[in-house]
Amino acid sequence: MDRRAFVAVVTACLLAVLLALSMRVATGQSAQSHVPRVGFVGVRPEAEGLLTPTVRNFVIGMQEHGYSEGRDYVFEYRATLGQSERFGDLTAELVRLPVDVLLVGVCGEPLNAARRATRTIPIVVMACNDDLVETRIVQSLNRPGGNITGLSKLTPELAAKRLEVLKETIPTVSRIAVLWNPAYSNFNADWRELRKAANRLEIVLYPVEFRRVDELEGAFAEIDRQHVDALITFSDQLTYVYAKRVAEIAATIRIPAMYAFGEVPDAGGFISYGPILPDLFRRAGGYVAKILRGASPGDLPIEQADKFELVINLKTAKQLGITIPESVLLRADRVIQAD
Repeated sequence: MDRRAFVAVVTACLLAVLLALSMRVATGQSAQSHVPRVGFVGVRPEAEGLLTPTVRNFVIGMQEHGYSEGRDYVFEYRATLGQSERFGDLTAELVRLPVDVLLVGVCGEPLNAARRATRTIPIVVMACNDDLVETRIVQSLNRPGGNITGLSKLTPELAAKRLEVLKETIPTVSRIAVLWNPAYSNFNADWRELRKAANRLEIVLYPVEFRRVDELEGAFAEIDRQHVDALITFSDQLTYVYAKRVAEIAATIRIPAMYAFGEVPDAGGFISYGPILPDLFRRAGGYVAKILRGASPGDLPIEQADKFELVINLKTAKQLGITIPESVLLRADRVIQAD
């Protein structure tokens, strides 16, 4: 081989090596630069920002597991503005991005929209209001299988407990309206347990539906026309996010109401009993962190709420002319004092 041919061969080899090295570096940089996306469709207006209790506590949970928002993952937030029919389109939009994990606030329509949009992207439910096994969404609580996992609020059992506490608080009640949102869930298990308790306590239930936040006034007007003694709500996302509005409307018809979330008495509602949702939202961060590190959602057991609180607003009770029995007050975890 002459000198010119030798130089050409060596040069070609060097170029090939350099090209291979550059491709490896580029590939490594590309892999390292991928920042996971976590998608969430909420109901609060986007104008109110992302620092809702839901998002704030989820972000805290992620931080506890080593994930800093903006650095280690991107939070893709969409808002239905209180319109349940928007869950489908907004969830599909997140799947098209795509996101690496879909975060779902509750079961019912938010989860249904996620299930319609994907069978492969992991889905984490922060506070499920349905029985996931009974509805055949998962195989079991210990091994869900598929792409869904998360946390449960135990709402069927709590629906009956709320009615019992309301009856103990106001022993004379016998006609109670049930404000519920079928656009989120059919609440089959909740209704079953609630009706059992109502039969035992000799209480007549009057279901009143609403599907959007702008239907709340009409629903409360219907409750007022029924001349019921009190009101109970299911564990619905809209009554949580719009707690202040719900409390204000209830005050206009002067009806004592038992809610599923402590945030409603905080906003002026009468009484509530249920899980501490910020704790569930924080724990959901651990699920997402595990999945981003490679865990399969189908192998992550569905955990249940373990922190509950009875909250009483004495100022509202005074306005309604209700004296809270000592037995109920002593069991309260939080009492909002009257002025």
